[in-house]
Amino acid sequence: MAIIDVVVIPLDKTSVSISKYIGEIQNLLKEKKEIGLIDYHLTPMSTLIEGELSDCLKVLEEIHELPFKHGIDRVCTNIRIDDRRDKKRKMFEKLDSVKKHMH
Repeated sequence: MAIIDVVVIPLDKTSVSISKYIGEIQNLLKEKKEIGLIDYHLTPMSTLIEGELSDCLKVLEEIHELPFKHGIDRVCTNIRIDDRRDKKRKMFEKLDSVKKHMH
């Protein structure tokens, strides 16, 4: 099971705000979650995507391509992948593991 931290940055010449593009990406991720392909969680700085690596990589390509469909000429996408194969752990289980060590 892979957990991917992704930041998509469409470089729009008309505005410094990218929230409309991020909203559309979240809608696409919601569709993928509803069919059971992935799970996801929006944070203030990025989006976490969880699922089988091959499925996640296909979804990453789709969300990277999405701003181009609106005429954006440049999109920068940063990703970090945690692909653990010895255990199947959900992203929130990782948080629980850390919280056990907090006072």
